[in-house]
Amino acid sequence: MVHGKRLMMANKPHKKLEGWKKAVGLTLKIYRLTNKLPDSEKFGLTSQMRRAAVSVASNIAEGAARNSKKEFVHFLFNAQGSLSELDTQILICKELGYVSEDDCCQVESDMETESKLIAGLIRSLRKKA
Repeated sequence: MVHGKRLMMANKPHKKLEGWKKAVGLTLKIYRLTNKLPDSEKFGLTSQMRRAAVSVASNIAEGAARNSKKEFVHFLFNAQGSLSELDTQILICKELGYVSEDDCCQVESDMETESKLIAGLIRSLRKKA
């Protein structure tokens, strides 16, 4: 039965989207990056950054499961908003000296790619509407 459930979940529409796949990868990088933050940030920046990163992938998945393109676009804009939150939080970490310039550049590059993928998906959905 477990195998059957796994097969059923593989057919979810979000799993075919490059933007969702990249968002999951970005989330993993954010988790690794936030492991470098001081313990004093456990309930501050660490928590905020992880929730923002998870929110990007989650909003893409939820939007893809909705009944209309308009609803999907709404969730994609939410994902973009979470990316903006994450961008701000990365800047704060950099300014506080919590993470290296190299770590920030890699994550910022990934966020830029993610933003472009989401924007392209929004354009595509709006054309079809």
